[in-house]
Amino acid sequence: MALQLNRAAIKAVLVDLSGTLHIENEATYGAVEALERLKSSGIVVRFLTNTTKESKNYLHERLTKCGFCLKKNDIFTSLTVSRQYIENHHLNPLLLLEDAALEDFEGLPRNTGEINAVVVGLAPSKFDYESMNQAFRVLMNGADLIAIHKGRYYSRGDGLALGPGPFVSALEFATGRTATVMGKPEKNFFRSALVGLNCEPHEALMIGDDVRDDVEGALLAGFKAILVRTGKFRQGDENRSSIPPTAVCENFASAVDFILTKQN
Repeated sequence: MALQLNRAAIKAVLVDLSGTLHIENEATYGAVEALERLKSSGIVVRFLTNTTKESKNYLHERLTKCGFCLKKNDIFTSLTVSRQYIENHHLNPLLLLEDAALEDFEGLPRNTGEINAVVVGLAPSKFDYESMNQAFRVLMNGADLIAIHKGRYYSRGDGLALGPGPFVSALEFATGRTATVMGKPEKNFFRSALVGLNCEPHEALMIGDDVRDDVEGALLAGFKAILVRTGKFRQGDENRSSIPPTAVCENFASAVDFILTKQN
């Protein structure tokens, strides 16, 4: 399944990480070599991730151990965007985040005033009753609810696992509040990743395993998008986007082959 792609018109490729480039501490098949081929083609490569369990430093270290060669500054995370939002809106947040992710929020101006925001990422160790109830009470006092993303589930070594989305939805249901979402599939998140690249959305392509957050989100933002059959992909996902994917490929390496050989 593939639509027409003009290789010469692609200036930038944005790559999802978990489930696409790697699964936990293992690179997906052929991904290390494929990334090097893509970078050597002259196409700009950036990494666009909703990963919120760990900071950019932790994530970069994990990817390096998987065998990838990439610059930390080329990793664009929803944690980074969330921190910028907190600073721009002068928020004093309650952070429902794993300890490994808190590094990206170090140095935030803190004050002793009332907590006026709840920030939720993927934080399995924090999704217990008391922590969720604390967040509920803060929200009921008028705080803003900020979802770093609302991913429904993700792929880990032992199979699929719940993402932060169900827990954000639980807080929305209990409080009647609507979360402000920072990461994929928000249009602004995709487009902000192009800042400084001299690249328009129609000249960029997204590769990911999530038909909703990676593929449909990118397509609605004006990008092209390739869905890969790794990570959280399930049979039939290719038909679950309101706009058909540019292509569906077996894995990241196959997606790179598709991009580099397509001359139409």
